[in-house]
Amino acid sequence: MGVPELTPMPAAMQYAYMSLWSLMAAPLIYSGDMSKLDEFTINVLCNPEVIEVNQDPLGECGLVIKKGATCFLMVKNLADGSKAVGLFNRGKSAAEVVADWSELQLSGKQAVRDLWRQKKLGKFKQQFSASVPAQGVVMVKISKR
Repeated sequence: MGVPELTPMPAAMQYAYMSLWSLMAAPLIYSGDMSKLDEFTINVLCNPEVIEVNQDPLGECGLVIKKGATCFLMVKNLADGSKAVGLFNRGKSAAEVVADWSELQLSGKQAVRDLWRQKKLGKFKQQFSASVPAQGVVMVKISKR
């Protein structure tokens, strides 16, 4: 068995594609040779919290609710009443992306969890914003708890 080759797609873009597929409830299929993938890419493809969004029993497809020149928000309602949100940046440099509770049809304090880093980010009152890398995403779960 040879040494795994690095995937040519940049890390930020790998996160963005997997987030997009998961938010859209698309079938998660990888047709390449998994033994040739680097550890980073395997972790992207196997993140349990992101896959949970894809496999959510409500079965809804995420919707783009806000679109700018280079950034957009995609939201997916989840069976437990929470929302998975992708803050996407298609630009060539990092950008601040904001998710307003009014756009997400939310109110009051909401708990925000970073799904890629698998960590709680805290409670936010009216909005959540993040610096999103070029060609990348910040994917969060927003809930009352």
